[in-house]
Amino acid sequence: MSHRMMSLRRAASAAALLATVLPVAVTSPAHATAAGPSACRPQSSVALDAEQARLADPRTTALVERAGFGDFVRRFPAALCSTRSRAEAERLLESWGQALWQASVRRAQAQRPGGDLAPGDDRPLYWARLGMTAALAGWQPQFTVDRAALRSRFEDASRGLTDNAFRTAPGVRRIFISGFDPFGLDAEIRRANPSGSAALQLNGRRVTLADGSQAEIRAVVLPVRYADFDAGMVERAFAPHLTAGPAAADIVTTVSQGYPGIFTLEDWAGRARSADPYPDNANALSGGTRERPVTAPGLGPGPEFIRTTLPADAVTAAVQTPYPVLLNSKVTEIPAGGTAPVDRTDGPTPGSRAVAGGGGGYLSNEVAYRSNRLRAELAPHLPGGHLHTPVLTGLPADPQVLTGPEFERNESAITAEVRAILQHAGAGKELR
Repeated sequence: MSHRMMSLRRAASAAALLATVLPVAVTSPAHATAAGPSACRPQSSVALDAEQARLADPRTTALVERAGFGDFVRRFPAALCSTRSRAEAERLLESWGQALWQASVRRAQAQRPGGDLAPGDDRPLYWARLGMTAALAGWQPQFTVDRAALRSRFEDASRGLTDNAFRTAPGVRRIFISGFDPFGLDAEIRRANPSGSAALQLNGRRVTLADGSQAEIRAVVLPVRYADFDAGMVERAFAPHLTAGPAAADIVTTVSQGYPGIFTLEDWAGRARSADPYPDNANALSGGTRERPVTAPGLGPGPEFIRTTLPADAVTAAVQTPYPVLLNSKVTEIPAGGTAPVDRTDGPTPGSRAVAGGGGGYLSNEVAYRSNRLRAELAPHLPGGHLHTPVLTGLPADPQVLTGPEFERNESAITAEVRAILQHAGAGKELR
């Protein structure tokens, strides 16, 4: 069979998959099944990483199935075995990642039927992605691949990094935000993250700002893993939105889950990791403590602290329900000439070394610092900062019950208030 004929047959297989397995995905995976014998050796019994190992809990599968995403995980190994070269594998990983992202966005916005979970639930995307990366870890192709690079390609695509150019007409403002995966899952595997839910529900939405103008929101969902930050995922996510082109933004802000019962706009982000002994989702530690903060690998040059340029006064004056919105100016620093950390409520002092920003010394603080350090370098006129949502509460007391009315109401209320905050933060801003 000619190479062209084989390519045509694989394209037909991909079309068939779109029509049957993934009927409401926005973008078809480029390859789904292959004609002829499998291009795989038997799956290897590789050790899963700490994050993938949590898939052993059957509740994670239930979250995927109850969102209608089970076919993504079930059909992915066969799709991998349809590839005949490294280049094909790269295209497949990106196309399936984009399909998972697009299906998750459509589901969050009630445009994709399937399952009985609330549409805005961010957990199915998280657990489906992990199931697919576990399949990638055990895949044994009959050609050489860079498995880490393939996973990175899939992660970027399934988080929205490769499909988030704005589609607005001239005169429409552009708002870019990031959310996070669920975390703290060893304590409670049912946890969701309202920042990730808000990112999915708001991605691609056209909203009316407080001044009556229009804006489009684009979003990504980032991992709670130090290694991905070290490898530059934050910079890959934000750089296209801070340089001229179809993805350029007029305002950027990172979003994460923060404190019980309140929203906080973080006044300062610090150039340090200091959250140990609290691990990330891969059970990795940062290497930095309150007494001995460390600088994250891969950071470009920048000050110890970066201040928000979001219009905090306008937001806090206009948005206070159902959750209060506060400006948080707390930091922890080692003062110039000192050796011990000092907590402050009024921002850093000249010459001090960062220990923690208002968002602490964990990845919430770091995503704010990385994105705004890059913003200051590439587009210093743009407003940017970090927003902490309230902690999402309301999970049922029975650990086998995955969702409930209070949990779903709280998730919806937080997203609605994130939207209201963005409508005031983006108003009156000069277009790029």
